[in-house]
Amino acid sequence: MKRATLVIAFLLALLQTTAYPWSLPERDDTTVWFVNIYPGGEIFQLEGHSAIVVQIPGQPATAYNYGVFDFASPNFVWRFVKGETDYMTVGWPYDPFMAEYFHEGRRANAHELDLDSASKSRLVALLGKQILPENRTYRYNYVKDNCATRPLSAVETALADSIILGPAPFEANSSIPMTFRNIMRHYHRNYPWYQFGIDIALGSGIDYPITRREAAFAPVELDMMLGNATTGGKKLTRGSVAVLDFATDAAVDAPTPWYATPIAASLLVFAIALGLTVRDIRRRKVTRWFDSAYFAILGLTGCLLTFLIFISVHEATSPNYLYLWLNPLCLLPAIFIWLKKCKSELFCYQIVNFAVLLSLLIAWPWLPQSANIAFLPLILADMLRAANYIYITRTDRPRP
Repeated sequence: MKRATLVIAFLLALLQTTAYPWSLPERDDTTVWFVNIYPGGEIFQLEGHSAIVVQIPGQPATAYNYGVFDFASPNFVWRFVKGETDYMTVGWPYDPFMAEYFHEGRRANAHELDLDSASKSRLVALLGKQILPENRTYRYNYVKDNCATRPLSAVETALADSIILGPAPFEANSSIPMTFRNIMRHYHRNYPWYQFGIDIALGSGIDYPITRREAAFAPVELDMMLGNATTGGKKLTRGSVAVLDFATDAAVDAPTPWYATPIAASLLVFAIALGLTVRDIRRRKVTRWFDSAYFAILGLTGCLLTFLIFISVHEATSPNYLYLWLNPLCLLPAIFIWLKKCKSELFCYQIVNFAVLLSLLIAWPWLPQSANIAFLPLILADMLRAANYIYITRTDRPRP
C-alpha cells in the first residue's frame, strides 16, 4: 500500500505544472544545497536523512542521495544481518526525490552552501564520479559512514578545507554526555523497544564522548549545526529555507504507552519471578517451567550476541559487557532443570551465575557501557531464580 501511494506521489510530482510545495529559490548561477529531512515513522528514519542538491540554471535540480540500498542484490538479507551493508550513491531529479517526504509529512530544511565557482565545479565533478556504477557502492556504517557523513565529507573535499560545525542541539540542550547511544536514545524515545534492542546488541563502542563532527551521523543534529558552520574563517552557508514546512516530529509515531514499554514488561517478569520464588520456598519445590522458559530466552539472546560479537562486522558490537549475563550458557539451566542427573551441575552453574551477575551489577557504574534501565529487573529476576534454586537444593540435601 505504501509503495502504491509513493508511486502516485511520484507521478503527481511529474505531472504538476505549478511550483512544487518543496521548490527551491531560483538563482542565476549554479547553486548547491545541503538538504536535511527530519525523522519519519520507520525505525530506519528516526535520525532523519540528508542529500546534496545541485541546481544548474536551465536544468532540473538533481538530488544526490547516499542512502539507497538494493534488496535484490545477492544474499542481501544474510549480508545485512552480518553487517556487510552496502549502500549506493545515486542522483535523481529533485522533485520526485522530495515527493516521498512530502507524502510522509516530514520536515525538510535546505541550506544554501556559500561556495565559490571552483569549489562548485569540484563538488559537481565529485558527485558525478560518485554515482558512476563502479563507484556508487560503499560499505555503510550506522554511525561512522552514512547518508549524512558522506555528503558532508564530499563538500569538505570540494572545499579543500575542513568544516567547523556549530553546536549540536543535543550538546546544547542536554545535561548528559554526548555519545552515539545517548543521541540515539533521544531520537528513539517514542520507540523504546527499538532502543531496547540496540542497547542489547551494541556494546561499549557507542558510549564514549563524541565530537560535533561525530554527532553529525544524525542528520537532524547536522541540520542545526550547519547554520553556524564555518570554513576558511567564513560561514559555510548563505541561508536556509524550509522546503517542507512540517513540524519537526510530524511524521514520528506517538509515544509508546507506559504499560507497553520494555521497563513495564521487565518489571512484570520480575514480579512473576518474585511471586514464584516466594511460592517455591514455601513448598520447597522449584517451578521448572518458568526457569526453563526464562533461561531459554536468555540463552537464545546470548546466541544472537555471540553472532554479533564474534561473526558480524557491525560497528561497536564488541566488547559488550552484557555477554556476562546473556550468553549461550544460559541454555544449560533451561535443559538441566528437567534432568535429575544434572542436579549437581545446575547447582554449581547457578552459584557461578549469581556471583557473576552480582559482580556485574556492582561494577556497572564504572564500566564504559551504558545500560538500559529495563535490564535491571531482568537481571534481578535471573539472580532471584538462581538464588531460589541454590536455596531449595541446599535445604533439600540430606544432612550428615
